Amino acid sequence: MKTDDALERKLRERLLLSPRGPGDHLVLADAVLRAALDGSRALTAAERSALQASPLTLRRLRVLALEQRRPSAANDDSWHGSEGMLRAAAGGAPLAELVTDDGHWRLHFVNQDGAWRAILALDAAAPFAARLMREQPLLRVLDGGGAIVLQGRLDADGECESVWPFETAPAPHFHLFGARFSVAPAVS
Repeated sequence: MKTDDALERKLRERLLLSPRGPGDHLVLADAVLRAALDGSRALTAAERSALQASPLTLRRLRVLALEQRRPSAANDDSWHGSEGMLRAAAGGAPLAELVTDDGHWRLHFVNQDGAWRAILALDAAAPFAARLMREQPLLRVLDGGGAIVLQGRLDADGECESVWPFETAPAPHFHLFGARFSVAPAVS
């Protein structure tokens, strides 16, 4: 049985390394492939079929998988930004938090006496957390339309807080702008 598994693995590897066929091109973006690799987003049936039909895209998936496995990539403390998306809310409850796709940032929303506050929190396990806590760069959270949701520096707890700057509540506001948000160092 083990020799059959080894043979099948070698055949799959050979398929990955097979030459590009006529008209073969990258059919899936790196962001989609990375999300599939880290488990934050499953490929749809159409995406899986497209991936299997494109040796070039399969090779790209393999390269990205190998990059993820490299110890230096896991310990890399460089960070240039994170993105996230508002997921479907259950039961119509007010939006309490958003999380970036990489899981390194949480954006909490608190309603105090009818006024919203936004709180950005860094995951202490993020590979770049120690560097950001040490360097204290100015951080900016943008909505999908490019408007500033929050801007500031992390405190000793790895958080940054601000008054919600919009008239609409967080959930409807993000829906107006593609349900997307980003966290990045502020560019002067």
